[in-house]
Amino acid sequence: MVSKRVSDIETSVIHEMSRLAGMVDDPAMLSWAKPTTGTPGHIDEGAIEAIQKGLTSGYSTSQGLPVLREAIVEKLKRDNNIEADVSEIIVTVGAIEGLSAAVMALVDPGDEVLTPSPNYSTHIQQIQLANGVPVFVRTVEEENFRLDIDSFKQAITPRTKAFLFCSPCNPTGAVFDEDTLRAVADICMDHDITVITDESYEYFVFDGNRHFSIASIPGMKEHSVSTFTFTKTYAMTGWRIGYMVAGKEMVPQLQKVHIPFAICAPVVSQYAALAALKGSQDCIAEFGEHYLKARNLVCERLDRVPHVFSYQRPQGSYCMFPKIEIEGEKDSLAFSKKLLLEGRVSTTPGVAFGPSGEGHLRLTFCCPEETINKAFDRIEEFYPG
Repeated sequence: MVSKRVSDIETSVIHEMSRLAGMVDDPAMLSWAKPTTGTPGHIDEGAIEAIQKGLTSGYSTSQGLPVLREAIVEKLKRDNNIEADVSEIIVTVGAIEGLSAAVMALVDPGDEVLTPSPNYSTHIQQIQLANGVPVFVRTVEEENFRLDIDSFKQAITPRTKAFLFCSPCNPTGAVFDEDTLRAVADICMDHDITVITDESYEYFVFDGNRHFSIASIPGMKEHSVSTFTFTKTYAMTGWRIGYMVAGKEMVPQLQKVHIPFAICAPVVSQYAALAALKGSQDCIAEFGEHYLKARNLVCERLDRVPHVFSYQRPQGSYCMFPKIEIEGEKDSLAFSKKLLLEGRVSTTPGVAFGPSGEGHLRLTFCCPEETINKAFDRIEEFYPG
C-alpha cells in the first residue's frame, strides 16, 4: 500500500496539464517554466571535453567536484555578496533536490513551514512529503504580490521551523526587496527559524528591481539554506544541476539527506556547470533581454483582453499570475482545461500555487514571441470582447 504522506498529496496539476496538452493539436504552450533556447555552445563543449578525457564515468565526491565548488564560491561572493567556504557548498540535482534535502533535514512530523501564497507548487509538496505542515503567509497582490510582514509575524507559532520562499517568484514574478528580506531575517533570527531560499531566477529581474540574497546578511548564512540552479541561468533544464550553501554545522546534516537522495549530482553535468561559470557570461544578459521583451509583449497582449484577465506586471522570473475576470469562470482548473481543450492554449491553474492562487492562471514567457502571439490570438478569438 502507498504511504499516507504520498497518497495525501494531489497529483501535480502542472504535469496533468502537460498530459492534456499532448491530446491537443498544436497547443500554444504558456505553461512550462523551461527555456526554449538551447544550452549555450561553450557549456556543451565543456561537457564533451570532460567525456573525451574520461572524467565523467565515475562518482564525484558527494558534495561535488572541488573545482566546481571553488567556482561557485567565487560566484556567490561576486554576485550574491555571500561569503562561503568550499566546505559549505553541496552540488545538487537541480535546485529541487537541494530544496528537498533542506526540508527533510530540518522538518519533523507536525513542524510548520511558512511559505508565501501564492508560491511554487513543488515547495508545498516538499513540505508535505516531510510530514510538515505548510502555513501560508499572505502576499499583497495589488502591490506586486509583496510579502506582508505583519501576516508573517502573526503566522509564527511554537511549531514554526522554517520559512521557504522563491524570489524572484514562480508563479507571480514578484521580487522580495532587500528591506523586506532584512525584516524577515530579523524575525527569523529572533525566533530561531531557518530560512530556505529558492533563488533559481536570480539574474532575471526587470524595471530596476534587484535580486537580494538573504544569506548575505551577517549571521544569516548560519540560519539559512540557500539553493541556486544552473537550469534557469544557463538554459540547462535537462542537465539537472544546482547547488546549495549553508553554515558549516548544517552541511553535514544536509549531506545525510543528499547522499541517499542522489549520492552525487551527475558528473557530466558538473563539468558542464563548471564550463558555464568559467566561460562567457554574455548569455545571461542575452536571455534576460529576451525575457524582458517577452514579458512586455505578454503585458501588451493582456492589455487587449481586460475582460478576460487583470494582472500585476512581473518584476522578475519568466512567470506571471493574471487574475481571471470572467464572471462564473473563477475555477482555475476548469478554466485552464477549457482554454486548452477548446481554445488550444496551455496554461497552469492557479489553484496549484496555494490558497490565494485560485481564480488565477500562471503564464510563462520563456518561449518564442510567435508562441505568445499565437496564444493570445487564440484567447482573443475564444473570448471576444
